[in-house]
Amino acid sequence: MHPHTTVILPMKKMLTNLDRWLDLAVAFAEKKRFPVENLLQARLAPDQYPLVAQVRVACDNAKGAVTRLANQPVPSHPDTETTVPELKARIAAVLRLLDAAGPDDFAGYAALKISLPWMAGKWITGEEYCQFVVANFYFHLVTAYSILRSNGVELGKMDYIGALDMRE
Repeated sequence: MHPHTTVILPMKKMLTNLDRWLDLAVAFAEKKRFPVENLLQARLAPDQYPLVAQVRVACDNAKGAVTRLANQPVPSHPDTETTVPELKARIAAVLRLLDAAGPDDFAGYAALKISLPWMAGKWITGEEYCQFVVANFYFHLVTAYSILRSNGVELGKMDYIGALDMRE
């Protein structure tokens, strides 16, 4: 299947969901009368990233996917966000990148040689990268969801999955 359909469009939907989860986190913190930044530093395990980093990395995976698979340079987003509005701005910036990409932008993606900074000069094909980036994106997304849920934010399965385009 084509990366626009199987990678980019699902990432758009899930980042939109993530943005909504942050709104729910703010509402929860206000209701319970504590700073929402407490949630941004929450983590599931001592050796895992806190929520703020899970959001950043999910965004990095999406921007990396859309640019690398289109054989374009990956834009830099410094990891400086410390507030919900700053995280939402990062999500919005990545959503704009995803919105700007069309199916034709990914011609020849499968044969690309993609090397990530931690690969020490090695590479994978664009097709292999699709498999990697989808799995990594969802890992960080579900971890962000789980951090919020485990801290009491009222999220359910449909908040994770998001709206379905139902037809008759």
